[in-house]
Amino acid sequence: MSLLHGQSLLFRALDEAVPGPLWRGVFDAYWPAYRRWYLQDGERARPSYLACVRALRAHMPELMPTYEALVALAGGGDLEARFLSLYGPPPYVAACSQAVWQGDCPVLVRNYDYPAQLCEGLILKTAWSGRPVMGASDCLWGLLDGINDAGLAVSLAFGGRREVGDGFGVPLLLRYVLETCERTAEAARALARIPVHMSYNVTVVDRSGDYATVYLAPGRPGDIRRDAAATNHQQRIDWLQYASASATVERQRRLLLMLQDQEITAELLVQSFLRPPIYSTAFSRGFGTLYSVAYWPTLGRADYLWPGTGWCQSLREFEPGERLIPLVEAPPFPAQ
Repeated sequence: MSLLHGQSLLFRALDEAVPGPLWRGVFDAYWPAYRRWYLQDGERARPSYLACVRALRAHMPELMPTYEALVALAGGGDLEARFLSLYGPPPYVAACSQAVWQGDCPVLVRNYDYPAQLCEGLILKTAWSGRPVMGASDCLWGLLDGINDAGLAVSLAFGGRREVGDGFGVPLLLRYVLETCERTAEAARALARIPVHMSYNVTVVDRSGDYATVYLAPGRPGDIRRDAAATNHQQRIDWLQYASASATVERQRRLLLMLQDQEITAELLVQSFLRPPIYSTAFSRGFGTLYSVAYWPTLGRADYLWPGTGWCQSLREFEPGERLIPLVEAPPFPAQ
């Protein structure tokens, strides 16, 4: 699915206000891999078209015009329409770390830790519902993280539970809140009410610096907490083997210690995501950090970062293009 070049990953930035030929090109490039993934358990394992559309209309009706436009661009087929609803997809597991610094210029910073071959590597700026939104694409129109013109920023991390239930893939929820919400409280309520198919931790911050982490799980309302840092477990460890392999406890402890430090600055927090233990080099096990990003709500800016390089994007000055990023080990964290 990704554009891997040896030990490097190609990241692209696309700007298309209304769904059109650029999005269709993305669909053509990635659909064969997504189709294989979607059908890995057989077509009958996935919800019917009617079930998908009913769920989307019931829980995120504001997305229906965009959904219908994308389905039409994709050719209007039954399988494509079911996939694009992101209702009842196959399970998937990532790692990830995220934290909010609540200073004069608040920032949400996160690492995306995932198998490189499954990453779209696409930074997408849109105005599909009229509101400018910018973020890292997943599942062709969902988002792994992003920011909108109101200064609302969000990111996701896997919640560390194996259970799978009826609900949506979480990237569509991030798309939804960025399309429809302006404040943290509003976004948190929306996240908490929409059913998800697996457990995720979604951290939100708005222009005022108000923040929350919403702990999502199948079959229950989301748990909204004023947590400034989240990794890959919720209130307790449910999957011990995964927790050990991903070092979720160690990463969260490190983030909390930094946030409690009165001397910490936004810049120091951001830089810590580019070094172990927050930055992961476990690429062979599917937990390597593919990118870091710092979202600045008051500036409408996103700084995509890798050890030794970066790519600044903003809603006002978005730069379409591409960057080939080596997947390399990060330097050790400096002694304290």
